[in-house]
Amino acid sequence: MKELQPVNQNVILDITESVVEQKTASGIIIPDTAKEKSNTAKVVWMSVIDNSEIIPGDIVVYKPFGGTEIEFEGKKYLVLPYSEILAKIVETDEI
Repeated sequence: MKELQPVNQNVILDITESVVEQKTASGIIIPDTAKEKSNTAKVVWMSVIDNSEIIPGDIVVYKPFGGTEIEFEGKKYLVLPYSEILAKIVETDEI
């Protein structure tokens, strides 16, 4: 079994998109080229980073147009520096 192991304080995010056809309320199909790219993804691997605020499995928001997209064993990943992660999405209880 192979796995990616990031180095130099890089993080690998899973950006494999599910193929879901999107339509407007009036039924117009939105082509893939017109869709806005999401800037949230799941952390799958990380290099050793002291005092990291994220762990594999977290959903994070990252800078748009950052990192390097790669394909590995049929899935798409984004390799980007830890410093390009802007926020972590967490579940909270309503008050």
